[in-house]
Amino acid sequence: MNAETRLGFFAGLAAYCIWGSLPLYIRLMQHIDAVDLLAHRVVWSVPTALIFIGLAANWRDVRAALNWDKLKWLIVSGLLIGANWGCYIWAVNAGRTMEASLGYYINPLVNVIFGMIFFSERLRPAQWGAVAIAAIGVAIMTIAFGRVPWVALFLCMTFACYSLIRKQVAIDSRAGFLMEVLLLAPLALGWLVWAAGQPGTNLFGDGGWDIALLMAAGPITSVPLILFALSARRLKLSTIGMMQYVGPTLQFLIAILVFREVFGWTHAAAFACIWTALAVFTVDSVMGEAKARRLARAARLG
Repeated sequence: MNAETRLGFFAGLAAYCIWGSLPLYIRLMQHIDAVDLLAHRVVWSVPTALIFIGLAANWRDVRAALNWDKLKWLIVSGLLIGANWGCYIWAVNAGRTMEASLGYYINPLVNVIFGMIFFSERLRPAQWGAVAIAAIGVAIMTIAFGRVPWVALFLCMTFACYSLIRKQVAIDSRAGFLMEVLLLAPLALGWLVWAAGQPGTNLFGDGGWDIALLMAAGPITSVPLILFALSARRLKLSTIGMMQYVGPTLQFLIAILVFREVFGWTHAAAFACIWTALAVFTVDSVMGEAKARRLARAARLG
């Protein structure tokens, strides 16, 4: 593992650990409306992103991001990640953290399929089997919920599409994130101004610590996204996909052990399918990479 790959690996791991712990922060702020909290996340991410840019002194990358060929994709990625944030905040406060974690469990396998479609990353039979097992898990969860788990599927697809775009756009992770939140900021500020004029509004919670925690939404939001974008430029999409189940595992444990969400036999069967799929895919990927290294070494010696 070279230095660039190692940096990408640890940056991605840190991002997923922060995301996995995010339900604790959202539940702590549940007395603030989900849309208001989303708006605060966007607004306070702007100064945080500017600080990161200033520390790195990479304003040249910000100017490069203003190129329309890049900016048009950053508009799309900004809208995708904003929709993802909003749905996730709502899901946690609606007692559906477990369903949200299911979405992020499925996401690695969707990333793998995207890698195959857009980057010609080939899947072996065992990997196709893993995707099929995961599909069975989603079907079981649909039966368990009595409805299509739309929260899981929405979170999964929005973040998979976001990952695809950020991997393709050749822009510094901090500059890209700054442009995304700047593009979302007018919508967020407009919402906060409108909400402030409504009766019974609770934009800043109870004041004091609530204000500090709302301001903390900036770094809590921006740091993992910047780390993720940094890793996405340095790792294969399939590698990113397999790392991602660190986050949903933490979310799942929080849902069960901290939030005490219902976890029955059908839920257990669905998650067992997802975990089995991830195990099959991971083992096959590791064995495949080991075989590729042996063949490459043999070719050099031959």
